[in-house]
Order: sequence, then structure tokens, then C-alpha cells
Amino acid sequence: MTGTEAGSSEPEPAILTAQEAEALARRHGMTQVGQRPTLGGYLADLWRNRHLMWAMAKGDFIASHQDNHLGLLWSVINPLLLAVSYYLIFGLLIGTRGGIENFVSFLTIGLFIFIPISSAMTSGGKSVTGKVGMIRSLKFPRVLLPVTSMLSEFLGALPAFVTLVVIALAMGERPSLQWLLFPVALLVVLAFCLGLSMICARLVDLVRDASNLLPLTVRLLRYVSGIFFSVQDSLARFDSPPRWVAYALEYQPVAVMLTLVREPLMEEFAVRWQTWAVAGGWAVLFLVVGFVVFWRGEGSYGRG
Repeated sequence: MTGTEAGSSEPEPAILTAQEAEALARRHGMTQVGQRPTLGGYLADLWRNRHLMWAMAKGDFIASHQDNHLGLLWSVINPLLLAVSYYLIFGLLIGTRGGIENFVSFLTIGLFIFIPISSAMTSGGKSVTGKVGMIRSLKFPRVLLPVTSMLSEFLGALPAFVTLVVIALAMGERPSLQWLLFPVALLVVLAFCLGLSMICARLVDLVRDASNLLPLTVRLLRYVSGIFFSVQDSLARFDSPPRWVAYALEYQPVAVMLTLVREPLMEEFAVRWQTWAVAGGWAVLFLVVGFVVFWRGEGSYGRG
């Protein structure tokens, strides 16, 4: 070997141990792909991406209405047409109105609130499996997908919620201080829907066939949650039903959310602390459990 060749030789690169490589990556802010972050870190990451969350929600909202000539008006027209058909079928033909005086407000509130709840199950359930390409291309907390799906639904439902107030006034309801609880009730419903959408998104990602059962579950809830009939009046027709059955039907999550919104707007339904306690408990439970359940699958989304 000549002197030139010996002088031009370069030192062998240092081989890092696994611990040294991990420390080096951590020092430069690098994380392992597909690894689940800590729960606190996940919350912090969600907060850092809050602007992306709102941008995605507004984008989904605009995209869902841009091809319609009437645009946002369909968020009011569709439930109103559904309310008319329900009134003709259940209010007049079948006679499920029972002793409800303002059946029009009762029915429209039930329908307008049930629509975002049902969307939390159907649209929220497909929010992850329908965005696999985005998941594989970009790095962001995947919980943004069910959250933005639900926020988009509520943005689209805002005109419908205003319409509920107009209908209540048109049907003879008198404004009072308890009407101030109406937007608070909507926030409770939103918290419940966010948790429900996270649970359904995780469930569908784990078991794809579950997406076929969600519409069936929505139909079942539509007929047992008191949208077009009073749960209490219906139970009163039976001879001493078991108390646990009555409580289960009256305070199951969807039914109590409908009651929660009806109480501030309708004089015949006094605002009860029991309703708010149970509805608030369901909302917090679903939101916390839904977030934790979704977080536990963070490293697995988009692999299937």
C-alpha cells in the first residue's frame, strides 16, 4: 500500500448501540413510526393541532354542501320534511302524541337532535377507515378524524338548532330564563356525540363488519328513544312495569339527551336536575372513555 493510499483512508463510522440511537433520536425530536404516545402527550398534540382540526371541520362542512343549489338550507329542509312525515304518520295516523300538548315542538326537537347523534355513529364510525390515504401520508393525531367529522355535523346543524327556537315560538312557547340553558344543552349533546364518534371509529377500525350493524343500531334507537312519543306516557300504559326497565328506557343516553334539550324550550317539561345530572354524566363518560379507547389504538390506524 502506498503512502497516499494509506493517508486517504477514512476512519470507520461509529456503530451506535440501540440505547444510544434512541437517545439521539429523542434529542432531535424524532419518534418511532406507529408508536402510541403517552396520554398526556396525545392531549398536548391534539391541542397543538387545534387549528388543523377547525380547518378540517370547515372543509368537510363546505364540501358536503357545495354541490347543492340550496346549500346550507338543506340542513333545515331535510329534518323539516322528515318532521312533517313523522307528524302525519305517528301524530295523526297512529296517534303516538299521547298527552303532549305541543307535539310539533316535541317532535321537531327530537328529530333535530337525533340527527347529529345518528351521524356520530355512522359518519364517525367511518371517519378513520375512510381516510386511510391521509393517515398513511401525514403525521397528526388520528383522533382529529372523528372529532372533525362530528364538528362538521354540528356546524351544519346550527341553522336547524335556530329553527327549533323559531318553531317553539310559533307553537306558543313563551321565552323565559330557562331558554338560556338551550345552548348549554347543545354543548352537552356535542360532548356526548364526540365520545360516541370516537368509540364507533375505533370499533369499525377493529371490526370492519361493525359498519354494517351501526345503521341497524341507529334505527333501533330511533324507535326506543322517544323521538315521536313520550317514554314516560308509554310506560304508564303498562301494568306496573319493572322499575329498572322504566329507568333504563327513560335515562338511556339518547333518550335523556332528547329530554335535556326539550326541557328548556317547552313549558310542559320542567327543567329537572335529574335530567341534567344523568345527561352530564353520560356525556363525560362517553367523552373520556371514547378518547381513551381511541388513543389506545393510535399506533394501529391505517395498517389494514
